[in-house]
Amino acid sequence: MVDQDTEGYAVSIATDFLKPTLIRVNGVELEVFEAGRQHAGQPIVLCHGWPEHAYSWRHQVPALVAAGYYVIIPNQRGYGNSSRPDAVTDYDIDHLAGDLVGLLDHYGYEDATFVGHDWGAMVVWGLTLLHPTRVSKVINLSMPYQARGDMPWIEFLEMVLGSDYYFVHFNRQPGVADAVLDKNTSRFLRNLYRKNVPLLPPEPGMTMINLARAETPLGEPVMSDEDLAVYVAAFEGSGFTGGINWYRNLDRNWHLLGEVEPIIHQPTLMIYGERDVIPRSENLADFVPNVEVVSLDCGHWIQEEMPEATNQVIVSWLARQNAI
Repeated sequence: MVDQDTEGYAVSIATDFLKPTLIRVNGVELEVFEAGRQHAGQPIVLCHGWPEHAYSWRHQVPALVAAGYYVIIPNQRGYGNSSRPDAVTDYDIDHLAGDLVGLLDHYGYEDATFVGHDWGAMVVWGLTLLHPTRVSKVINLSMPYQARGDMPWIEFLEMVLGSDYYFVHFNRQPGVADAVLDKNTSRFLRNLYRKNVPLLPPEPGMTMINLARAETPLGEPVMSDEDLAVYVAAFEGSGFTGGINWYRNLDRNWHLLGEVEPIIHQPTLMIYGERDVIPRSENLADFVPNVEVVSLDCGHWIQEEMPEATNQVIVSWLARQNAI
């Protein structure tokens, strides 16, 4: 391991969060935050979404360590001080899952519990399909398992939701949104990380670009200005292209996952936010038969909006699973 130096945004989180290390795995370096005693507790890997950061799990770390877990939180490729490869295909599910397998190998663990939020949940679902022996339990927030279907995902989304839907826009107009978000990093993140946002008719144009240009945020802030500053500093350093490249591999992932069994057999906890814009899965148990579903009274940023409730649900579920 190489200790992260004190440059950049790491300074702002060193005292309040965890000290990061840079770990070489799968051809890249990942910035990884750790807590607990290695090999003295069960490993649990927390995977952030978009546009997030390992810091998004700060509220969960004390509760998991207290419950006896060794907590590993990577900034995944494209984020923070982790590597940002140039090739779009370097961000497909094979590479993202391979990074997590590489972390297990680095620490000497055969398997671990994996927790994902948003895009992190998509990665955890894919990891579990591609490397089932490396995943002991699955906990995912917000993003349910996505059945593969008969049509590649971007093609399907474009047909159903149109060319301005941000998943489609990221793919069909590469670089356009990246530039707008990079130019308006602070405003975009301030406007995105909100809760209790009033329901309004959809605006014309692409949602993420509109958020990056909006003068006034809606609803209430999800986090303090100090916490938001960590995200702003991180994305001012990394830019948004690495994370957006995850979206640009959705159809590639559709083809890659066509070669594996589509059923998740591991014990699974799925946590929804009741006011999240991401819809629940109507057939989750068909693909994840050992799933328990919990809903919390919050929006999309579940572990930030309701940290104590999230911790209680996760820790109690893990305790029940371990007692079986």
